Amino acid sequence: MCLLLRVRVGLRSLGKSRMCKSSDVIVTRESIPAVRKSSHRRSDWHQVLLAFLFFGTIIALVSCRSAQRDPRTVVFLIESSPTNLDPRVGIDGQSEHIDELLFDGLVARDAQFHYTPALAERWELLDPLTLVFHLRDGVRFTDGRPMTARDVVWTVNSTRNGSIISPKATTYASVDKVEAANAMTVVFHLKQPDNFLLTNLSTGAIGIVPEGSGKDFWQHPVGTGPFRFISQQIDQDVVIERNPMSWHTVAKVERVRFAVVPDAITESLELEKGSADVAVNSLPPDSLPVLAQQPHLQVEDTYGTQIQYLAFNMRDPLLSDVRVRQAIACAIDRDLIIQTLLHGYAQPAQSLLPAHHWAWTADVEHFDYNPSRAKQLLDQSGHPTGSDGIRFHVTMKTSNVEDVRLLAAVLQQQLAKVGIALDIRTYEFATFYADVTRGAFQMYSLRWIGGNEQPDIFSYAFSTARFSPKGANRAHYSNARLDVLLDDASASSDPAKRRTDYVEAQQILARDLPAINLWYRDTVVVHNKRLTHVEPTPSGSFTFLESAELHP
Repeated sequence: MCLLLRVRVGLRSLGKSRMCKSSDVIVTRESIPAVRKSSHRRSDWHQVLLAFLFFGTIIALVSCRSAQRDPRTVVFLIESSPTNLDPRVGIDGQSEHIDELLFDGLVARDAQFHYTPALAERWELLDPLTLVFHLRDGVRFTDGRPMTARDVVWTVNSTRNGSIISPKATTYASVDKVEAANAMTVVFHLKQPDNFLLTNLSTGAIGIVPEGSGKDFWQHPVGTGPFRFISQQIDQDVVIERNPMSWHTVAKVERVRFAVVPDAITESLELEKGSADVAVNSLPPDSLPVLAQQPHLQVEDTYGTQIQYLAFNMRDPLLSDVRVRQAIACAIDRDLIIQTLLHGYAQPAQSLLPAHHWAWTADVEHFDYNPSRAKQLLDQSGHPTGSDGIRFHVTMKTSNVEDVRLLAAVLQQQLAKVGIALDIRTYEFATFYADVTRGAFQMYSLRWIGGNEQPDIFSYAFSTARFSPKGANRAHYSNARLDVLLDDASASSDPAKRRTDYVEAQQILARDLPAINLWYRDTVVVHNKRLTHVEPTPSGSFTFLESAELHP
């Protein structure tokens, strides 16, 4: 069985490599079965031999690592290094998920997105502009220092006053002053009412850091969470241990090593060999049925809130034309991609908000798969088909994470059908992400992880005031009506009025398409059965480690 898995995975990897580099593989509803059947032809036996040789080397390396493994440590596979473990700075998925284990916010959110106590055991709104937090007594940072109101004041002020360069700075634009009334009481004085302040002070959105924490804090983060930081080697691993001083229930898992493995094939082998314990949303869907057959592995899934999106640079002369963006949307066969590349582990998305959210709406303009409409829009925008069948070239930047590279290759084939030549540029993740945040791209695709569970995501990603690095409006999209709606929703205390504002905001974004919402990915966790009490979360967070147990 192990040998069969290695051969099958090896052939799949070789097939994907051809797709990523070749422009002659057309992914259609009809050709997908043919591609699958081709792996059985006699002419492909040379690929089997290559797979044996290639994976023989990998298996030897994996076996070496397995022999040196600490039985007390959970080996957790991640696709890339966290970009910054300072919770005031890091906004990529790996940073936020690991920070959520190391730090606490003033409040937390339950599965229904309701606020619950965290470092603040209670809070009260004295008036629309005054919010008071009463802190939990006896909480200590992992270095032994007591956590007080001064730490909260420092965390918020250093985030918003330029002491550190933080993309989260403008999330506190409504704050006029933060003061420590006493050691256990923090008072927020606001410039205007802010319905999202609690969200921006919650665990996962921010973490309270010790007073005096500066620009190099990411190298030695100190928090109050259920785990404490031990070490980080960029592009290799992050190691954390349970925090014996945690005010939470002390974690049963003693140590976690987040091993950076950007190649999904290697991830599968690590799990199969037992040299890794768990991976979340990082394995190719077609490997899941094979891994589920392994007697020592468990595959679990739940509906997800993580959303895959395709973003455009609105300052680019070509992509600034809304008809071009709409045409690209009409050229993408999302249903086909979901059924083939994702094996059904996803649901189409029309909004950044999860479909069960109180502000979500389906009453928006749709640009579903329709090549004829795409061609018509491109003709109208002044881009006729040339003699070579190409209307224009556009470049998509991507990281070296396998599923995103494969998505880019399929988009390349689908856009080619309407005369768009998609040029793919692949980079190591840190380089790719740096280019994205500074706006050095035409197109890119990433996932929103957790941040899209509250409607302030629309301000953070699309308001004129949130151009990167002040927020995540990396596309430099600007719409005056949208800005008015978002400001009004933020200030209003009337739930019905806020929903009306957000419905219209979603309608504007669905028409203007500064980004295309592709699909919500199901949360899929593959774990060794020696790791028990693993409960996947819709956001794909790693918080199940707080209650999980590791058995010999």
